Formats: sequence, structure tokens, C-alpha cells
Amino acid sequence: MVDTKNEAALESAMHRLPAWRREGQAITRTVTVPSFLDGIELVNRVAQAAEEAQHHPDIDIRYTTLTFTLTSHDVGHVTERDLKMAARIDTLVD
Repeated sequence: MVDTKNEAALESAMHRLPAWRREGQAITRTVTVPSFLDGIELVNRVAQAAEEAQHHPDIDIRYTTLTFTLTSHDVGHVTERDLKMAARIDTLVD
């Protein structure tokens, strides 16, 4: 388990998630899809995975551009749950 309060440990863990970037106390990934409906289908797949994990990303939809943002609001920073959900989103995108 990654000690996400430890900056070095979190940065090391982020190397496993190259499409994600840190934004303050969150991590984000932006994806461009071929069409609006493709984006909605991806959002639905992510929503299903989020429900299963009981950990939900913020999702911003701008036509064919989707931005996923993860943070653990209950503790105010990125946690192992966020890293796992980010990896799951990566599999759904790829």
C-alpha cells in the first residue's frame, strides 16, 4: 500500500499512471473520444466501475473531451483508493 501522504511515495506511484497528473490534492486525466456518444458510453463504463468500487470520480464532459478527477474528499488528499480507481479508468479507456 502506498503512503500517499508521503510525497516521494505518491510521485513514485504516479509513474504507474503516466496519463494522470497531479492537481493540488487530486489527480486528473483528460481523454478525447471520437464522438459525444462514445464519451457517454465511456462515462457509463466508468460509472459502473465506480459503483462497484464505491469510489466515484468527478467527471467533466465537454463534447468529445472527458476529464476524470479523483481525490478522497473524506481525508482531503489522494489515497490508495484514488490510485486504484485511476488504474481501473485506464483499463476502460484503453
